Amino acid sequence: MSNTRKLSHARKGDRGVIVQVGDHGRHDDHAMELERRLLELGFVEGARVELLHEGLFGRDPIAMKVDDMRVALRRHEAAWLTVRFERVSVAEAGYDSQEVVA
Repeated sequence: MSNTRKLSHARKGDRGVIVQVGDHGRHDDHAMELERRLLELGFVEGARVELLHEGLFGRDPIAMKVDDMRVALRRHEAAWLTVRFERVSVAEAGYDSQEVVA
């Protein structure tokens, strides 16, 4: 099962690697400008991302770590990034083994 989805669907603590920037089916001016802006901010294929914070209202904007930088985006902008997310173990998630119910 593939764990690849849009960054806009991520939750706090999710981590992964960017596998696609932009929507290769769209070539209008707005789409190309947004893709260029994301690339300039460091959202390039192969970059590691981790979602650090979600806004209070509508979970927007989101703050994330991109390699060694911190960046904030709106979810509609994050929808232009496809990420292969890692599975996080219970130990990495910070849970006490006694707190986890099978």
